[in-house]
Amino acid sequence: MTLWSEIAGRSLHLPAPQTRDVVVERDLEATMDDGVVLLADRYVPRGIGLPPVVLVRTPYGRHSIFGFIYGRLIAERGFQVVVQSVRGTFGSGGTFTPFDERSDGLATLDWLEGQPWCEGPIGMIGSSYMGLVQWAIASDAGDRLGALAASVTASEFHSQAYGGGALSLDTALSWTFILAAQERRPAPLRMIFGLTRRLPKILDELPLGDLDALVAGEELPFYREWFTQTAPDEPYWVQRNFSANVGDVEAPVQLVGGWYDIFLPWLLADHAALRAAGREPQLIVGPWAHMSTGMLATSTREGIAWLRSHLLGDDRLLHRAPVRVWVGGEEAWHDLEAWPPADARQLTLHLQPGGGLSADAPPVDAQPARYRYDPADPTPAVGGPVLLARAPVTDNRPLESRSDVLVFTGGPLEEDVVAMGPVRALIALRSSLEHTDVFVRVCDVLPSGPSLNVCDALVRLTPQQPPSGQDGVRDVAVELWPTAYRFRRGHRIRVQVSSGAHPRYARNPGTGEDPATATALVPADQEVLLDAAHPSSVVLSVVAGVADGAGAAAHAVTTDLVVAPSTAVLAPLEPELQEDKRFEHRLFVREIAIILAIVAVVLVWATLR
Repeated sequence: MTLWSEIAGRSLHLPAPQTRDVVVERDLEATMDDGVVLLADRYVPRGIGLPPVVLVRTPYGRHSIFGFIYGRLIAERGFQVVVQSVRGTFGSGGTFTPFDERSDGLATLDWLEGQPWCEGPIGMIGSSYMGLVQWAIASDAGDRLGALAASVTASEFHSQAYGGGALSLDTALSWTFILAAQERRPAPLRMIFGLTRRLPKILDELPLGDLDALVAGEELPFYREWFTQTAPDEPYWVQRNFSANVGDVEAPVQLVGGWYDIFLPWLLADHAALRAAGREPQLIVGPWAHMSTGMLATSTREGIAWLRSHLLGDDRLLHRAPVRVWVGGEEAWHDLEAWPPADARQLTLHLQPGGGLSADAPPVDAQPARYRYDPADPTPAVGGPVLLARAPVTDNRPLESRSDVLVFTGGPLEEDVVAMGPVRALIALRSSLEHTDVFVRVCDVLPSGPSLNVCDALVRLTPQQPPSGQDGVRDVAVELWPTAYRFRRGHRIRVQVSSGAHPRYARNPGTGEDPATATALVPADQEVLLDAAHPSSVVLSVVAGVADGAGAAAHAVTTDLVVAPSTAVLAPLEPELQEDKRFEHRLFVREIAIILAIVAVVLVWATLR
């Protein structure tokens, strides 16, 4: 495995290994409290004594890419690693019940501490679901856990699953398909064909409650439960929500996220909870989507540094800053003392009649802006955070040309505007329907024309929330994805308002019927009010005096952010856009090359093991 480990380690920019001599013990059995047996593989580096144990619990298989990266590659860098398949997956007994990982996680911790080769404390590392399993046991484990390195994840998954009250359809069905296909042979071919050919067609089908059968070929109990228990206070989600005890976690926590990741707002909420409890977590947020190769590389590299610092007392690889964020538009890292920055102030931009956007108060007699949303021809999702996004930032001009998207654009900026922190919108809406959605997006408009999405979010409206006034106007508050972004001098800030982003969010049928069974689709006539009595606005958190990428406080590095050209027919890219490194095709080619190299390594490894 020396050659393959070398290729993967270099591709991911990992620190040099301490050894290439790693022994793997397969299918270790751990008995849970109810007698169910879970299987695990133990990776043991030879020649460096009895190093600390790092636990990885995953639903994606012990011999997959995650087993290779979190197992072998981390073991080569000075740790014993135990990679366990969670209940009901890859030979582990019982039935897989997503996100319900507290009991098994604690039982696994007990099992590890009973092994002669585990001296404790134990570390944990992993992304997404492999991060949730860390939160599931962290508050109860006390000092039994010595360090946690969690990336693109959160302590509760309900808020992501029902973003703003609407099902995150693309993410939910993509994940469901992966779970259904990953243990069927040939899994790689099934996934490639299914995710690229079958799934896009299924995303347009109704009713939503039956789509599991189209995706998996059978009804899936956990998918059906997502439609019978949708509220965060229902038993299904309460049992799987670990956010209330985040502040009680004693182990040092490192959190790595992406500005275009599906879990970002809730990862930042976990960071805030730790800080409020007096803990000292480390936060790193880069220009990544959930599955970006750059995210995997950085989170693994920084996770190794975090584990070595807290389990081995070796902090030579560790960045000292408590917060490191990638500032988009500037393309550079900044080290901060806190998130959000303490000196951030609010900049309110009012939506103006005629499609304007400015800090000026709206006129008294402004007329509403109108559009019609038709769920039979839903406003499409263009870029943004979804589970399998490869290019989350894209040119939004084709989207903005649609009649069901309102666009409000400010004038050319006279100086840079640096947004760092929460982004909020307040939309005064009058709709012909009680059941409808509001989607808001902020974009950076380059002088040459392209409109690049920065952050966004959707909120689903019901007859009760938010309430309407006597004039039928409803003040819709939208918490957009937080951001760190430099809008450069000469650029313009743009705000979009619409009522959907299909299939990222399940379209609102407009009828108020059960989303699981609804098939009728009713158009909504929308009015966005713009007058002084009913202002609509976006509020950015901005900071002053932030050095540009050339300053000493910023560190420009190569990342794997990929910005996609629009799939619609556009004029040739202007020279400025061609020169913008966010559009360099070499980044996309490099990302694909890294993925293929890693897949090849894993396939050869699985064949030879």
